[in-house]
Amino acid sequence: MFTGIITDIGTIERVEEAGDRRIVVRTGYDMALVDLGASIACSGVCLTVIDKGHDGTSNWFAADVSHETISRSAQGQWSAGRRLNLERAMKLGDELGGHIVTGHVDGFGEVIGVCADGDSKRIGIGVDDALAPFLASKGSVTIDGVSLTVNQVTDQAGGAHFSVNIIPHTQSVTTLGGLAPGQAVNIEIDVLARYLARMEQQRQWIAAHA
Repeated sequence: MFTGIITDIGTIERVEEAGDRRIVVRTGYDMALVDLGASIACSGVCLTVIDKGHDGTSNWFAADVSHETISRSAQGQWSAGRRLNLERAMKLGDELGGHIVTGHVDGFGEVIGVCADGDSKRIGIGVDDALAPFLASKGSVTIDGVSLTVNQVTDQAGGAHFSVNIIPHTQSVTTLGGLAPGQAVNIEIDVLARYLARMEQQRQWIAAHA
């Protein structure tokens, strides 16, 4: 479980293809304090630390990325040189500064526009019909692992457009400050929306089979 508050930006140093895709990530985390088997959210995707070390210049960890994860995350996400928003798993008693994030990406969107809004940036993102019903004005959304508040949502043929504001601090401590039109991003909807959708699906099934 995570909060969507990023604590480091890592960089994929190396990618190995052997069954699943294995990535080696450079990080500012002190990996001596991270156990093998621990979870780290990488741009919103919960991955398991399977190896780690310090080579005299910086810390690193390795994680396997399954074909399922690759298919559900943004194109190019798992390539060498890619910068990743990192967050370690919550501990009981930690401050919940963002919102509850599972690290299970629901799909991806595409940046459709970036404009200045004071010192902040307003980012417009398009999503398809599968994600559109789960976005609400002033609701929570996770974009590339970052907890954000939805400004507004506009329904479109085939999906919806929504916007978020990225304040200067968030621009400086995450990768979101570098977003540009056409770029794909990982999206996780609010976990409460998932359960409400499942409840409605079950209600309709019961009504149809009564």
